[in-house]
Amino acid sequence: MRQPGATLGFLCLFAILCCSELATGQASPKKSEILRSFPINQFYDTPQPLPSGSPGELIRSESFEEYNLPEDVNAIRILYHSRSATGEDVASSGVILYPEEEQPPAGGWPVIAWAHPWTGVARDCAPSLDRDLQRGSFLAMYVRLGYAVVATDYTGLGTNLRAAFANAQANAGDVIHSIAAARKALPQLGSRWIAMGTGEGAAAAMAVAEAEHGMRDAGYLGSIAVSGLADLQDVYDHSDVLPYEAPLFLAYGIQTAEPQFKPADILSDKGLRLYAGIDKTCNEAETGRGISTAAVVKPDWERNQYVQNYFSRTRVGLKPADAPLLVISGETEPARGEAAKVVGRLCKQGDRVDFETYPESDPSSVIGDSVRDQIGWVQARFANKPARSNCSIH
Repeated sequence: MRQPGATLGFLCLFAILCCSELATGQASPKKSEILRSFPINQFYDTPQPLPSGSPGELIRSESFEEYNLPEDVNAIRILYHSRSATGEDVASSGVILYPEEEQPPAGGWPVIAWAHPWTGVARDCAPSLDRDLQRGSFLAMYVRLGYAVVATDYTGLGTNLRAAFANAQANAGDVIHSIAAARKALPQLGSRWIAMGTGEGAAAAMAVAEAEHGMRDAGYLGSIAVSGLADLQDVYDHSDVLPYEAPLFLAYGIQTAEPQFKPADILSDKGLRLYAGIDKTCNEAETGRGISTAAVVKPDWERNQYVQNYFSRTRVGLKPADAPLLVISGETEPARGEAAKVVGRLCKQGDRVDFETYPESDPSSVIGDSVRDQIGWVQARFANKPARSNCSIH
């Protein structure tokens, strides 16, 4: 712990797991929303069916100069082959940020693969369509320190496919495959990389470590999870304080992974009406204001077998990770307790975990105030220094 902390409500935990403005139906974007985002164009469109390709195979790329980024940070959009939650060949989009200087260091620019917090399930929720890339200033900081950043949108955000809400393993695949695609679009990228994520992306970063245990990519050096690392089931156990949209997004994620699942088995008539619009827009609508979570679900919905299976399949910390891990959390409950539960599993199976906590109640403050620890950990990985583990004290 860095210093004494303040309280943190559960809504803060869900705010970083999910988006702050959840879609509830068709709505005309406000002028401010138009100015801060780009429309979907042909770059993101994929033919149906998609011509087959290996995971990480580049479909196309383009330089893009309209992001709100420092002048010494360049951007390239990418479209590449990945795998869906059901194992099918799909297209994912993303963006590469890299230093403007023409000559990379020997061996190429070291790479940070960024796993973003959830934004919704509609196509236009893709961070690469956001003028600020959601965390543009934060990511640009790393670029100006000499790293390249590869930031996937996740399948279904940007591309015209279904998104995999809260599916850490599917999102981790998009992260991993984005690295191979990025190297094809920008050969100056080096072979060594780490994964970093926050909110929804925190679990994805941990799932990257688990996947790499079997893939044995010598260039993968470890993962950082910043705020929001938690078991999905524990998040939904607090359904009495969740926003009403939470079960709708969960149903969407389950149906993406299990097409035979029927949302009507857990959603009420009102919930089904709202569910029909969640993949249409990322703009805040008036449709769902004042609705409680209980109004959109059926009694005992959490006991549905598909729901239970989804909670199990998206859990991280059950497979060993060969590379070091850094987990950063708010100090106060429930954020620390949820992260500590996952860290306990990681430590029990022998993983090297550095678990650090900070007092801030706002996830954005945690990610900002932990920057020094992040940078030190990242630099140590690329310098081949021994990884610190404090598992014995947690």
